[in-house]
Order: sequence, then C-alpha cells, then structure tokens
Amino acid sequence: MKKFEIYKNIRKRAVIFGLPLSLFAVMMISVIASLLIIIFSFSFEVIIGVLVFNVALYIALIRITNNPQLFQLTRTFPKSISNKRNSGLDYEHD
Repeated sequence: MKKFEIYKNIRKRAVIFGLPLSLFAVMMISVIASLLIIIFSFSFEVIIGVLVFNVALYIALIRITNNPQLFQLTRTFPKSISNKRNSGLDYEHD
C-alpha cells in the first residue's frame, strides 16, 4: 500500500495557465482593464491593440516564470563579509 506525504505548502507552487498565482492575478487585472477599454471604445484598432497587448503580456509573464534570473540585477551576496566596525573614515581617498 502506498504512503502519501502531507504537503502543506501547496499554495506556494500553485499554477494557473502556467503562471504562479501572483502573476496570474496581474494577467487577470490586465484582462479586466482590457474589457473595460473594449466596452467604452468603438474603434477596431483599439480592440486589436488591446488583444495584442494581452498576448504580449502573457508571453512576457511566461518567460519571466521560466527564467526568473532576468530581473536579478544585483548580486545575492556581497564581495566580502567582515565583522570590523565601520568608523566612517576613508583612508584611501585624499
């Protein structure tokens, strides 16, 4: 008989349409805003533009999900770690 482990952190890895919950929420806000724009505009170009924007946003969010290092601009750890007290004096600068 199989034994199953209890998985308490299921919401941390929950995925809807290939997106984590936070990015899915961003996508849904964009879709709702797009629907409001479509309702109040009568231009065919605006409707096509909104649809293209939503598709581009979805593709960008999928790429961000698959490659999270895209937005990591700073290093995780400093170059050196020291316990010395910083006096505020800089001896190398004239």
